[in-house]
Amino acid sequence: MDRTRTEVKSDDSILNHSDIELSVLAPAHNEDENIDLLIEEVGAALEPLQIRFEFIIVDDGSTDQTREKILAHQTDRPWVRCVSMTNTPSGSGHGQSAAFHAGFRSARGRLVATLDADLQNDPADLPKMLELLESSNADFVQGDRSQVRSQGDAKIRQFGSWVGRKFRLMVLGDTITDTGCSLRIMKREIALKLPLEFKGAHRFIPATARHLGYAVVEIPVNHRNRHAGEPKYGMGITKRALPGLIDLFAIRWMRSRRRPVTSIELTHESLSPTAQDPTPQDPTSRRESETLNA
Repeated sequence: MDRTRTEVKSDDSILNHSDIELSVLAPAHNEDENIDLLIEEVGAALEPLQIRFEFIIVDDGSTDQTREKILAHQTDRPWVRCVSMTNTPSGSGHGQSAAFHAGFRSARGRLVATLDADLQNDPADLPKMLELLESSNADFVQGDRSQVRSQGDAKIRQFGSWVGRKFRLMVLGDTITDTGCSLRIMKREIALKLPLEFKGAHRFIPATARHLGYAVVEIPVNHRNRHAGEPKYGMGITKRALPGLIDLFAIRWMRSRRRPVTSIELTHESLSPTAQDPTPQDPTSRRESETLNA
């Protein structure tokens, strides 16, 4: 099979008129040993909820049987989808940020959840995250593995995580406890606004959502050892520390350059004295007005 020439095309009519409630997304690079159990666990977590959902696995340049394993499940699980990254470097992928970017644009749900494909994130946490999203009237729920990981991680890793949090707090004012946890749920509109075409930007997804004016809450989640295979993304503290610091300042610079991009089309009727103020509201002011009118 010629992997470089295979493309996945989305049906715009389906994307615009879907009643899918939740899209779950997992980037995968050479994860064929984990795919079967991953799909089984996502189904076990979400099927009892009796909501319409889909599970999108993004094949990010895999050279093993990852793609074939995903497609095999589509015969009896119509909610399984495979999005394949194209033009990937030989033997590697574009990385998590790019894979999330592609997956978000294929998602059809009102809400989008993300998790790692290595089974370290537990899909069984998704129902309680959905419940918190609704009960707290938040826009985004971020998983926090810190309580579980503090019991099993080596001291050097714990120290590295502490240093990383301090730098994010100083540079970005980011108070998220575990920004590296891929288990999260957000409104689809947030996912589409994230600048994930830039390498490393996925590390700042919850911080970016807050900067865009959305309400982000955190919830403790489970953390497990990798089920099979070797880590593919972000291997080793030394390989993450310096790029992470550079990315941190890059994100701060991008924030300072961000400008509002909302707009509306005007007609001569909109200029009449009785016309309502057409100025669009940002998510924060919209939530405030809804609260005042409640």
